[in-house]
Amino acid sequence: MSKKTNKFSAASYGKETESPQESPFYFGPQNFKWMLIGLAFIVVGFLLMMGADANTVDGKYDPNSWNDGIFSIRRIRIAPLFVVIGFVIEGYAILKRK
Repeated sequence: MSKKTNKFSAASYGKETESPQESPFYFGPQNFKWMLIGLAFIVVGFLLMMGADANTVDGKYDPNSWNDGIFSIRRIRIAPLFVVIGFVIEGYAILKRK
């Protein structure tokens, strides 16, 4: 009878054998590029939402006037669309594999 030898020992327990080294970061350069693009869309969307409020005329508060500019297409349609597109791009950037 031949004696069985075990390849494993207590000294080698927990040590990996010949595994390729992976980058310590999950995100690669493409992920960061998409994240910056998404962030830019979000910032542009919030900048497009800015403007005078409902009771502002020439930069001063006037309770007797009404500014219909708060209902402009830019502020209620285009700007939120930019923000939503930005968040979708951020989700894609997070889920994209290297």
